Amino acid sequence: MEMILLYLLIGCLAGVLAGMLGVGGGLVIVPFLFWAFIHQGFDGAWVMHLAIGTSLATIIFTSISSVLSHHKRDAVRWDLFWMLVPGILIGGWIGSTLARFIASESLQHFFAIFELIVALQMGLELRPKGGHQMPGKSGNRMAGGVIGAVSVMVGIGGGTMTVPWLVWNRIQVHQAIGTSAAVGLPIAVAGASGFVSSGWGIESLPSWSSGFVYWPAFFGIVGMSVLTAPLGAHLAHKLPAKQLKRVFALFLLLLAIRMV
Repeated sequence: MEMILLYLLIGCLAGVLAGMLGVGGGLVIVPFLFWAFIHQGFDGAWVMHLAIGTSLATIIFTSISSVLSHHKRDAVRWDLFWMLVPGILIGGWIGSTLARFIASESLQHFFAIFELIVALQMGLELRPKGGHQMPGKSGNRMAGGVIGAVSVMVGIGGGTMTVPWLVWNRIQVHQAIGTSAAVGLPIAVAGASGFVSSGWGIESLPSWSSGFVYWPAFFGIVGMSVLTAPLGAHLAHKLPAKQLKRVFALFLLLLAIRMV
């Protein structure tokens, strides 16, 4: 019962942050699941894999809601989406397959470094300047492969890389954010399915898991995040955006340090 309440709390936090800041939640879900799984006594060799795989599975549902919202505002560049998707699916599958052979501690450190970079980028408001011409299908597929592989290996929807890539290539910010939200869905699907497949048959994984996806945590997080995301969206219109992002950046910085 204690752990179910913890999963609901993680979902509540992820939902509020997603609605308030437009982030996917993986940067928060992964470290808290990591600590929760350690507390439950899961095999230390696979706790990070379980945290990442479960996070990706939850992002499937949060992405659907986000995509529909952005699509209604005509903020999704579907032409760019379809150029990125082939590379994202391949990169996501490769990333999830490679993760199977990487030690949990190494994944933990990789995640911490990535989260530290995101915290600094958000806190210092470092944004790429548009000025490059959008490449064709091959260039976007290569970019999608990198975005998919890295995102899957840290358990996120990829917005922290997709948005800068699109803005760098002269795409308007609101369209970059909307398209990034759409791209998060295939990243999550490819990553979650890959983590289920790569973890299948490992005997030391806990009951109620399919590969590296732990279902009690999944249902607790998804159920609560769907309910609390509207609250986050409401708060976003009441609180100053710049200060919110700086506070969140500090929060990510503390999580990254704690993960190390």
